[in-house]
Amino acid sequence: MARHHSDMTTITPEILLRAYSAGLFPMAESADDPDVYWVQPKVRGIIPLDRFHVSRSLAKTLRHKPFDIRINTAFDRVMEYCAESTEMRPTTWINPMILTLYKELHRMGYTHSVEAWEGDELVGGLYGVSLGSAFFGESMFSRRKDASKICLVHLVERMSERGFTLLDTQFTTEHLKSFGAIDISRKEYEKLLEKAMQSDDLDFA
Repeated sequence: MARHHSDMTTITPEILLRAYSAGLFPMAESADDPDVYWVQPKVRGIIPLDRFHVSRSLAKTLRHKPFDIRINTAFDRVMEYCAESTEMRPTTWINPMILTLYKELHRMGYTHSVEAWEGDELVGGLYGVSLGSAFFGESMFSRRKDASKICLVHLVERMSERGFTLLDTQFTTEHLKSFGAIDISRKEYEKLLEKAMQSDDLDFA
């Protein structure tokens, strides 16, 4: 995995968008680390939209509609909850400057959140960057069983409805593989990315 360190003060939202269009994304070692590095994995995780898989048990849960799913009503809070340390995730890579940059991208219309609500309580969500016909998934959180999974299902449905071609998960996990995530080479990824960047920016919101 290639890493390129950078001074966060030199990164603007515009530079961030150019980095995504070239196959790079930023991470910090931890939420407390003020520095950031650019990541360009040799092996990239994606979810092919036509091979997205929902388990039988999750499909059953979806039919009961346990949550109210909303788009972009609490983007800042979704990011902040993703950045929190929990028992399951004691450290995160989302530091204060990453929070600031992505919140600014949201105000520019390039980052979006899919949210699970239980009444007035935000109980799950995910966020990512939308550029061309690609959506770059960044992080998710869940405070109720299956909340983030259900947000992912709604994300894929929305992308499919609106003509998106690439769902980038950056890396794969066993959790994401259960939905159909696969690893592809950097060369394969760059071909998919190039095609997605030839599209006008699709309307996610």
